[in-house]
Amino acid sequence: MNINQINILVLAYIGDSVYETKVRDYLISLGYNKVNRLQTLSLNYVTAKKQCEFINKFIDNNLLSEEEIDVVKRGRNAKVYSHPKNVDIVTYKWATAFECLFGYLHLINNEERINELMNYVVGGFK
Repeated sequence: MNINQINILVLAYIGDSVYETKVRDYLISLGYNKVNRLQTLSLNYVTAKKQCEFINKFIDNNLLSEEEIDVVKRGRNAKVYSHPKNVDIVTYKWATAFECLFGYLHLINNEERINELMNYVVGGFK
């Protein structure tokens, strides 16, 4: 499979699922077992605004390889035809870029790198 031939929005589609599963796994590992509480806590990680924040912190802290930056740029520049009313288009495009990164890493079977990035997401940035 040539990862560069996959539609970038397909990377975002699968990346959204991968990332949300990782967040859910993390919250459950902390011992939360009520769905309403899990849903509330997940909003600290899975909103477009938070994803935009995280991807920019990855970039600002030089945490991404050149290949990863290329995927992020492709995701950010993807043509989107709609976006949620509660978020501006720029934030939404950065969130799409974030999801593309996770989709890319998933499709190249780089679980270790996904886990490294998740450690920054849940552990904070220094």
